Amino acid sequence: MATFKAWVIEKGEGGQSLAFKDFDEAGLMDGDVTVRVSHSTLNYKDGLAMTGKSPVVRRFPMIPGIDFAGTVETSEHPEYKPGDAVVLTGWGVGETHLGAYAEKARVKGDWLVPLPEGLTPAQAMAIGTAGYTAMLCLMALDAHGLTPQDGPAIVTGASGGVGSVAVALLAQAGWHVVASTGRDWEADYLRDLGASEIIDRAELSSPGKPLAKERWAAGVDVAGSQTLASLLAMTKSDGAIAACGLAQGMDLPTSVAPFILRGVSLLGINSVTTPQKKRRAAWARLAKELDLGKLAAMTKTVPLEEVGGLAEPILAGHVRGRTVVEIG
Repeated sequence: MATFKAWVIEKGEGGQSLAFKDFDEAGLMDGDVTVRVSHSTLNYKDGLAMTGKSPVVRRFPMIPGIDFAGTVETSEHPEYKPGDAVVLTGWGVGETHLGAYAEKARVKGDWLVPLPEGLTPAQAMAIGTAGYTAMLCLMALDAHGLTPQDGPAIVTGASGGVGSVAVALLAQAGWHVVASTGRDWEADYLRDLGASEIIDRAELSSPGKPLAKERWAAGVDVAGSQTLASLLAMTKSDGAIAACGLAQGMDLPTSVAPFILRGVSLLGINSVTTPQKKRRAAWARLAKELDLGKLAAMTKTVPLEEVGGLAEPILAGHVRGRTVVEIG
């Protein structure tokens, strides 16, 4: 069997290690579709996996990388044939199933979606899990019945991957976007994406009252913990916050007050095992609604061999927007 280049996480007596090395194709896991990977992305979860700072990886050895775009090489799945362009996000790839930071991947065909019409593989991965998650948040707010006429929308972690795409999508949809960030030097970047206001994340990250002054009708939160609690306390009556991340923490130190006194809703976003119908609807909307010029402005590209060095920076909040990993 052939070998190919891959980042590989291994665990021994001395702990977890990460190396860029040759990987034997015979070591790929079970699946009915083998994909020649052309692009992947850098996500917060990838940083956790590569550093071992959170128990994201559940089997060893593991190839990290939670999403990819590429071309079908072999297929036993009825929907895909060699040469088809495909995209994958979620399903435990890079955590429990060998992932995307490699020249090849073997996965279940049911996990794939066809490359959306109008997007190149590189653009699909500039969107990646982060942008796909941002769209799921927007869809949840839409389904809740919220519109730009109801008031502003807040986005936390606004200069990160999910946040950057969320700002662009919400602004494109007509929302007055309030961007929360700890990087005041990114203000011009965020305004270029469509943010109308910039606030310091410190306004939200410390404990406050169970109910505070109403400031926004909707929101996308990547932080969790006290930041999410603060968002809920400041959400207008019958508003909603879509929660999709835990960058500050997994806890939620809030009370029932926003829910029973203002009718605020907390909308949980699961981007990992989203059903196919909803998954394809999200990708179709991204291809149609996301400004590709803004996507390009928030994206940089690195070769596969450099992605291992970006694990610590993304966890430290030093990576802006989207990072595409070019493979092969």
